[in-house]
Amino acid sequence: MVKNSWCRAAVTMVAAATAVLVPAATGAAAPAAAKPSSAARHRLPFTLPEPPSVGVVRVELAGLNVEAPHSMAGYSRAKFPHWIKQYGECDTREVVLARDGQDVTQDEMCRAISGTWFSEYDAAVFHNSGQLDIDHVVPLANAWRSGADTWTTPERRQFANDLVHSQLIAVSARSNRQKGDQSPDQWAPPRHAYWCTYSRAWTDIKHLYHLNVTEAEKAKLTEMLDTCE
Repeated sequence: MVKNSWCRAAVTMVAAATAVLVPAATGAAAPAAAKPSSAARHRLPFTLPEPPSVGVVRVELAGLNVEAPHSMAGYSRAKFPHWIKQYGECDTREVVLARDGQDVTQDEMCRAISGTWFSEYDAAVFHNSGQLDIDHVVPLANAWRSGADTWTTPERRQFANDLVHSQLIAVSARSNRQKGDQSPDQWAPPRHAYWCTYSRAWTDIKHLYHLNVTEAEKAKLTEMLDTCE
């Protein structure tokens, strides 16, 4: 049973928007779009979603529930199944790598074998996809502490693989691991030029999934949104 009607709506919206990416679960042959040609696979039709404008996000931030973090009891990354198949053989990680890079080529298993990537968090440039992580802008553990502890597994799966909103981005492994599961008041991108986009993305994801924020988190987000103006 879906426990939260709002989350059910979010899951439905994400599922509908990504439906064209998932092969048909029938005995019939999958549509051609589900098994792209080599050329199509090298140029997946995605762009990094742009979060709402600062004006819209300020309204979203004002409406977020402020609450102390929930307990981490029972948390496991396995409760957020991620890197699911999204487009033929391409799992979520490979889709984001292809989307966020330049001149990305992939092998027959959809693994990025060449390309150029710019890490928005720290302005580092990479030519080896193994040096990149796919960051959940709102980390899985932070989501758990913010309300995802009450979600069902399908709801967490959608959150962890959301290609529709500004939740996933390819960044340097170093910056992603420095960030960990910290909220903006604990960690913010070293590249200040990205603070505006980061705070808009973080706030919008919390709004879309009805996740809580702490007082300190809200104050830092307000400070970061001020860089947009």
